[in-house]
Amino acid sequence: MSNYERMAERYAVGDVPWDDNSPPPEVMNLAAGLLPGRALDLGCGYGRSSIYLAQHDWRVDGVDFVPQAVAEAQTRAQLAGVLANIQFHRASVANLDFLTGLYDLALDVGCMHALDEAELHAYAAGVRRLLRPGAAYLLFARLRQPDDDFANGPRGLPEESIRRLFASGFVLERVEHGETTVEDHPVWASAWFYFRRQSG
Repeated sequence: MSNYERMAERYAVGDVPWDDNSPPPEVMNLAAGLLPGRALDLGCGYGRSSIYLAQHDWRVDGVDFVPQAVAEAQTRAQLAGVLANIQFHRASVANLDFLTGLYDLALDVGCMHALDEAELHAYAAGVRRLLRPGAAYLLFARLRQPDDDFANGPRGLPEESIRRLFASGFVLERVEHGETTVEDHPVWASAWFYFRRQSG
Protein backbone atom coordinates (compact mmCIF):
# COMPACT_ATOMS: atom_id res chain seq x y z
CA MET A 1 0.00 0.00 0.00
CA SER A 2 1.39 3.41 -0.96
CA ASN A 3 1.73 6.22 1.55
CA TYR A 4 -1.13 8.05 -0.16
CA GLU A 5 -3.40 5.01 -0.01
CA ARG A 6 -2.57 4.46 3.65
CA MET A 7 -3.33 8.06 4.60
CA ALA A 8 -6.45 8.32 2.43
CA GLU A 9 -7.80 5.17 4.08
CA ARG A 10 -7.13 6.54 7.56
CA TYR A 11 -8.99 9.77 6.82
CA ALA A 12 -11.84 7.84 5.18
CA VAL A 13 -12.47 5.78 8.33
CA GLY A 14 -11.69 8.59 10.78
CA ASP A 15 -8.47 7.02 12.07
CA VAL A 16 -6.70 10.33 12.66
CA PRO A 17 -5.43 10.34 16.27
CA TRP A 18 -3.46 13.53 15.60
CA ASP A 19 -6.73 15.46 15.17
CA ASP A 20 -6.98 18.20 17.79
CA ASN A 21 -8.41 21.69 18.05
CA SER A 22 -5.00 23.18 18.82
CA PRO A 23 -1.58 22.61 17.30
CA PRO A 24 1.22 21.14 19.42
CA PRO A 25 2.62 23.54 22.03
CA GLU A 26 5.93 23.60 20.13
CA VAL A 27 4.14 25.29 17.22
CA MET A 28 2.37 27.80 19.44
CA ASN A 29 5.54 28.63 21.38
CA LEU A 30 7.58 29.18 18.24
CA ALA A 31 4.92 31.35 16.61
CA ALA A 32 4.61 33.46 19.75
CA GLY A 33 8.21 34.58 19.32
CA LEU A 34 7.86 35.56 15.66
CA LEU A 35 6.32 38.51 13.87
CA PRO A 36 3.35 37.35 11.76
CA GLY A 37 4.11 36.91 8.08
CA ARG A 38 3.69 34.15 5.51
CA ALA A 39 3.60 30.57 6.74
CA LEU A 40 3.69 27.20 5.00
CA ASP A 41 2.01 24.23 6.71
CA LEU A 42 3.30 21.01 5.14
CA GLY A 43 1.04 18.00 5.57
CA CYS A 44 -1.59 20.29 7.08
CA GLY A 45 -4.24 17.59 7.61
CA TYR A 46 -7.39 19.16 9.05
CA GLY A 47 -5.59 22.49 9.32
CA ARG A 48 -5.14 22.89 13.07
CA SER A 49 -1.78 24.69 12.75
CA SER A 50 -2.89 26.71 9.73
CA ILE A 51 -6.02 27.89 11.54
CA TYR A 52 -4.09 28.76 14.70
CA LEU A 53 -1.56 30.81 12.76
CA ALA A 54 -4.27 32.60 10.78
CA GLN A 55 -5.97 33.50 14.07
CA HIS A 56 -2.69 35.18 15.01
CA ASP A 57 -2.47 37.30 11.85
CA TRP A 58 -0.38 34.96 9.67
CA ARG A 59 -1.16 34.40 5.98
CA VAL A 60 -0.95 30.65 5.49
CA ASP A 61 -0.64 28.10 2.71
CA GLY A 62 -1.56 24.59 3.83
CA VAL A 63 -0.60 21.57 1.71
CA ASP A 64 -1.93 18.02 1.96
CA PHE A 65 -2.45 15.29 -0.63
CA VAL A 66 -5.60 13.77 0.89
CA PRO A 67 -8.73 15.41 -0.57
CA GLN A 68 -10.86 14.69 2.50
CA ALA A 69 -8.30 16.34 4.78
CA VAL A 70 -8.16 19.48 2.64
CA ALA A 71 -11.96 19.71 2.40
CA GLU A 72 -12.35 19.40 6.18
CA ALA A 73 -9.55 21.94 6.75
CA GLN A 74 -11.39 24.44 4.57
CA THR A 75 -14.63 23.84 6.47
CA ARG A 76 -12.93 24.28 9.83
CA ALA A 77 -11.13 27.45 8.70
CA GLN A 78 -14.42 28.89 7.50
CA LEU A 79 -16.13 28.08 10.80
CA ALA A 80 -13.22 29.74 12.62
CA GLY A 81 -13.61 32.85 10.48
CA VAL A 82 -10.09 32.76 9.06
CA LEU A 83 -10.52 31.20 5.62
CA ALA A 84 -9.65 34.54 4.00
CA ASN A 85 -6.14 34.23 5.49
CA ILE A 86 -5.53 30.62 4.43
CA GLN A 87 -5.15 28.92 1.07
CA PHE A 88 -5.35 25.13 1.23
CA HIS A 89 -3.80 23.12 -1.61
CA ARG A 90 -4.36 19.47 -2.47
CA ALA A 91 -0.86 18.47 -3.51
CA SER A 92 2.17 16.45 -2.53
CA VAL A 93 4.71 18.07 -0.23
CA ALA A 94 7.32 16.51 -2.52
CA ASN A 95 6.14 18.72 -5.40
CA LEU A 96 5.87 22.33 -4.28
CA ASP A 97 6.58 23.89 -7.67
CA PHE A 98 3.13 25.52 -7.73
CA LEU A 99 4.05 27.72 -4.75
CA THR A 100 6.05 30.92 -4.84
CA GLY A 101 7.93 32.31 -1.87
CA LEU A 102 9.07 33.73 0.16
CA TYR A 103 7.80 32.36 3.47
CA ASP A 104 8.77 33.44 6.97
CA LEU A 105 7.89 30.11 8.61
CA ALA A 106 7.45 26.50 7.53
CA LEU A 107 5.92 23.77 9.69
CA ASP A 108 5.89 20.02 9.30
CA VAL A 109 4.26 18.11 12.14
CA GLY A 110 4.76 14.49 11.17
CA CYS A 111 4.64 14.49 7.36
CA MET A 112 8.16 14.30 5.96
CA HIS A 113 9.09 11.16 7.90
CA ALA A 114 6.78 9.10 5.65
CA LEU A 115 8.47 10.06 2.36
CA ASP A 116 10.73 7.84 0.28
CA GLU A 117 14.27 8.80 -0.72
CA ALA A 118 13.40 10.61 -3.98
CA GLU A 119 10.53 12.45 -2.33
CA LEU A 120 12.73 13.54 0.56
CA HIS A 121 15.20 15.30 -1.73
CA ALA A 122 12.41 16.98 -3.70
CA TYR A 123 10.76 18.07 -0.45
CA ALA A 124 13.98 19.53 0.96
CA ALA A 125 14.66 21.39 -2.29
CA GLY A 126 11.16 22.86 -2.19
CA VAL A 127 11.50 24.06 1.39
CA ARG A 128 14.91 25.51 0.64
CA ARG A 129 13.53 27.42 -2.36
CA LEU A 130 10.45 28.77 -0.59
CA LEU A 131 11.91 30.06 2.69
CA ARG A 132 13.48 33.47 2.89
CA PRO A 133 16.83 33.88 4.66
CA GLY A 134 16.19 34.05 8.39
CA ALA A 135 12.93 32.10 8.19
CA ALA A 136 12.15 29.40 10.74
CA TYR A 137 11.49 25.78 9.81
CA LEU A 138 10.01 23.54 12.50
CA LEU A 139 9.98 19.81 11.85
CA PHE A 140 8.55 16.98 13.94
CA ALA A 141 9.68 13.53 12.83
CA ARG A 142 9.84 9.91 13.86
CA LEU A 143 13.43 8.85 14.36
CA ARG A 144 14.08 5.46 12.85
CA GLN A 145 15.66 2.88 15.11
CA PRO A 146 17.30 -0.42 13.99
CA ASP A 147 14.52 -2.56 15.45
CA ASP A 148 11.56 -0.44 14.27
CA ASP A 149 8.43 -2.15 13.03
CA PHE A 150 7.32 0.05 10.14
CA ALA A 151 3.86 -1.55 10.14
CA ASN A 152 3.16 0.57 13.21
CA GLY A 153 3.24 4.11 11.91
CA PRO A 154 5.44 6.11 9.53
CA ARG A 155 8.73 4.69 8.32
CA GLY A 156 10.72 7.37 10.10
CA LEU A 157 14.19 8.67 9.35
CA PRO A 158 17.56 8.38 11.05
CA GLU A 159 18.45 11.67 12.69
CA GLU A 160 21.62 11.89 10.62
CA SER A 161 19.56 11.73 7.42
CA ILE A 162 17.46 14.70 8.55
CA ARG A 163 20.56 16.68 9.45
CA ARG A 164 22.14 15.83 6.09
CA LEU A 165 19.04 16.79 4.08
CA PHE A 166 19.13 20.31 5.48
CA ALA A 167 22.88 20.76 5.87
CA SER A 168 22.92 23.14 2.91
CA GLY A 169 21.16 26.44 3.43
CA PHE A 170 19.99 25.83 6.99
CA VAL A 171 21.34 26.07 10.52
CA LEU A 172 19.99 23.56 13.03
CA GLU A 173 19.48 25.67 16.14
CA ARG A 174 18.32 22.88 18.45
CA VAL A 175 16.77 19.42 18.65
CA GLU A 176 14.30 18.29 21.30
CA HIS A 177 14.21 14.50 21.60
CA GLY A 178 11.27 12.58 22.97
CA GLU A 179 9.00 9.60 22.54
CA THR A 180 5.63 9.41 20.85
CA THR A 181 2.72 7.09 21.43
CA VAL A 182 -0.17 6.98 18.97
CA GLU A 183 -3.16 5.23 20.51
CA ASP A 184 -2.21 1.63 21.37
CA HIS A 185 0.80 1.38 19.04
CA PRO A 186 4.31 0.90 20.44
CA VAL A 187 6.23 3.94 21.59
CA TRP A 188 8.62 5.35 18.99
CA ALA A 189 11.53 7.78 19.21
CA SER A 190 10.82 11.25 17.84
CA ALA A 191 12.22 14.77 17.85
CA TRP A 192 11.45 18.38 17.10
CA PHE A 193 14.04 20.04 14.85
CA TYR A 194 14.37 23.83 14.89
CA PHE A 195 16.05 25.03 11.71
CA ARG A 196 16.82 28.56 10.51
CA ARG A 197 17.12 29.31 6.79
CA GLN A 198 20.46 30.78 5.76
CA SER A 199 21.24 32.51 2.49
CA GLY A 200 22.58 30.30 -0.25
